[in-house]
Amino acid sequence: EVGLLERAATNLRDCLLVRVTSNSGCRISEVLGLRVEDIDFEQGMVAIEHLKVRLRLLCPDCETRLGRAHRFCPGCGVKVEKVVEKALERRKVRKVPLDEKTLELLADFIRRDRTEGLIFKIGRTQAWKVVHDCAERAGLGKLVNLETGRERGVSPHRFRDAFAIRAIKRDGSTDGVRMLQEHLGHTSIGTTMRYRKVAGQELKDWYRNLWDEKESSSD
Repeated sequence: EVGLLERAATNLRDCLLVRVTSNSGCRISEVLGLRVEDIDFEQGMVAIEHLKVRLRLLCPDCETRLGRAHRFCPGCGVKVEKVVEKALERRKVRKVPLDEKTLELLADFIRRDRTEGLIFKIGRTQAWKVVHDCAERAGLGKLVNLETGRERGVSPHRFRDAFAIRAIKRDGSTDGVRMLQEHLGHTSIGTTMRYRKVAGQELKDWYRNLWDEKESSSD
């Protein structure tokens, strides 16, 4: 289905938006925040700023709340440019791997469009519209939540869900779940573990094995 969405894209940028979001499992805000300098093509790694982390910036003199763009404190007027810069340097950043084909497409896009700074240069609303339009052209209908029965349209966050469930199905061990937690940037392991339940097909296998064992012992 992701392949159908990629092929339904009308340009390389939209195709890349679908591919990077689905293959990285990142939040759409993190993908849209990607800059050319965040990509290490030699190592095949991408630096992702965890945008959900809120920076609490305070003036060291009067403790007035500061914004990221402040050069002078709005409370006492002292210069705070260095304070803000140091705080931003301490922001949470994680590095995630990306597959070779996606990296090749990114390199081609950057070279062809002479891209600098932000790669996609669009906002969340437009990104959601890109995915929605690709889904319509690909003929993908509503997605049904098997637990609740609720229907939802195809959206960038569904890529993240699909990535997590695929990872859990491939490796649901303790180490596998912790690796997934690190990759997705979840602060709590409990947030990652909710995908363990969604991908719980092994419950049927577990139950079947109970009876198989009983039958073998009775023989």
